[in-house]
Amino acid sequence: MKLHELTIQEAHRRLKQKEISSTDLTRAVLDRINAVDDPVGAYITVDGEAAVAQAEMADAAISQGRITPLTGIPVALKDLICTKNLRTTCGSRILENFIPPYDATVVKKLKRAGAVIVGKLNMDEFAMGSSTEHSGFKLTRNPWDLTRIPGGSSGGSAAAVAADMCIGALGSDTGGSIRQPASHCGVVGLKPTYGRISRFGLVAFASSLDQIGPLTKTVSDSAVMMNTIAGYDASDSTSVPEDVPDYTAFLESGLNNMVVGIPKEYTAARGLDPDVSTVVENAVRKIKELGAHCVEISLPHSEFVVAVYYVIAPSEASSNLARYDGVKYGYRDKDQSGLMEMYKNTRSKGFGPEVQRRILLGTYSLSAGYYDAYYGKASQVRTLIIEDFKNAFNRCDVILSPVAPTPAFKIGEKVDDPLTMYLSDIFTLSANLAGIPGISVPCGFSSEGLPIGLQIMARHFEEGKLFKVAYNFEQTTDFHTKKPQLFGNRR
Repeated sequence: MKLHELTIQEAHRRLKQKEISSTDLTRAVLDRINAVDDPVGAYITVDGEAAVAQAEMADAAISQGRITPLTGIPVALKDLICTKNLRTTCGSRILENFIPPYDATVVKKLKRAGAVIVGKLNMDEFAMGSSTEHSGFKLTRNPWDLTRIPGGSSGGSAAAVAADMCIGALGSDTGGSIRQPASHCGVVGLKPTYGRISRFGLVAFASSLDQIGPLTKTVSDSAVMMNTIAGYDASDSTSVPEDVPDYTAFLESGLNNMVVGIPKEYTAARGLDPDVSTVVENAVRKIKELGAHCVEISLPHSEFVVAVYYVIAPSEASSNLARYDGVKYGYRDKDQSGLMEMYKNTRSKGFGPEVQRRILLGTYSLSAGYYDAYYGKASQVRTLIIEDFKNAFNRCDVILSPVAPTPAFKIGEKVDDPLTMYLSDIFTLSANLAGIPGISVPCGFSSEGLPIGLQIMARHFEEGKLFKVAYNFEQTTDFHTKKPQLFGNRR
């Protein structure tokens, strides 16, 4: 196995036994980026010189016997997580040259653990999109098929992990933006409970929905990254002071006494691709064979999830993005004759069409005379969606569903049809609205050979159950070991 193909746990074992060095591992990853990122387009910024310097520091620490599970491991970050002295663009021209003066809390934790930060990954602008076609800089392609989208908005993160251009990555999930690209690229993606991981230093899209999480090659690697980045942070007012367990302790065999819920609304959902339906049904059967008991449950307000999300998220976005006005930092239009014209030109030129669409939608929903009818009503229905999950979890430990209604679609297929694009998140949005954790684990392939993921959801702060179910499924299947045929990878 080549160095860039290693998992976090495999790389850690070899580093600890001094079979390899972090410097060699990091250079192998950088060589891989140089070899395959041009066609894939996963990275916005590669910080190779700094990465090698960090790797050398990790090697020095390891030689002195100081090593954590992430020491010397090359990881990459979605480009809306602030990194001190390293450009953070949010995939937007309006922040093209923004260099933060501080690290996000998750970045501080990674650095304390000795991880090597390789660079920043492409994304839909300000995380608004499901295909990474809305980046202000470049198009990211799916490593399994370069004519298809990698998912979004963390498409760069998922593509980089799938193509072995990093050993692990961080993304953010506002309505499925970790789980959906993880499904499309055949990797593991976890959206933790809202408040489980600090959002300090995460550039906000929708503050009540955004959550940072890992994208990795295996379930075990996801648990390792969670052990490092989870926990309370006084700098984040939405962070919850809940004890962090050792997530790797949940990686044990057997699902006896585990009750799995299957939502009847999801199995009959409009637009569900037959390949996705078949693969997910097979995954459910496998989990039953492992000892779990399956029951049918109901999430009766599922039909309103898309409508609720696309009122609440754009409303919060319109408020959060008001700060980008050309005055404080970021892009400023110079072709203007007055203050109001400068505001207008800066935002018109700095923001892409999808961001402008959502700002307009959100501003309208929050405007006088419409607030109660739109944002207020959506917030009330959100409460009903939360109650649906509470009632469902009275009957089961975890809920299984598809991640996305279709495999990865062709680039350009839906970019001019936002309503159809929005429906690609129909199975993932509810976890963000309810604040519960969800994970995507590879569970099969379409008839065209495209990856398909299984979504597992649990109660607040019960990520351990997600890891237990996902790990047991992963250990008895080989879907996670498959690699894209492109670039000479094995499959």
